[in-house]
Amino acid sequence: MNVEALFEIQKELDEKITQKHGLRGMDLISKKILALQVELGELANETRCFKFWSVKPASARDVILEEYVDALHFVLSIGLEGGFKDNVLLGRDETTHEDLTDAFLRMFDRIATFAQKLDVATYIDMFDALLDLGRALGFSWAEIEQAYLQKNEVNHQRQEHGY
Repeated sequence: MNVEALFEIQKELDEKITQKHGLRGMDLISKKILALQVELGELANETRCFKFWSVKPASARDVILEEYVDALHFVLSIGLEGGFKDNVLLGRDETTHEDLTDAFLRMFDRIATFAQKLDVATYIDMFDALLDLGRALGFSWAEIEQAYLQKNEVNHQRQEHGY
């Protein structure tokens, strides 16, 4: 996964949104953090990993992947807003055996920690937790990157058509 390219692509979308909605100079980190938490909740809901009381299966893999990249969009956008993009290094290719529910809980914890201490170390921990969640969901880097690019195009179209 070329994270530098994803940051650049996200920057274009963020600029479009900033321009269109008159947001220049506004601090949007808290709004982006809440949006990330909401997207993460939507992702958890699609996986149904915590719904021990239900026999209904998880949503289709492509639906889950799309929700995952929605969260990735906000993690990238937060990194841009906070000036952390130059500090993210990918390359870990560790297999995770983490329970999916635990992976979600860890991601929520890392978001909360970042919200309290907006620094590069907590941002990297949050980004790593998202990558670990992607592995726990069974997604490859290539799948994530392709889905991100597709959803980014949708997000650009939405901005052009009054979303």
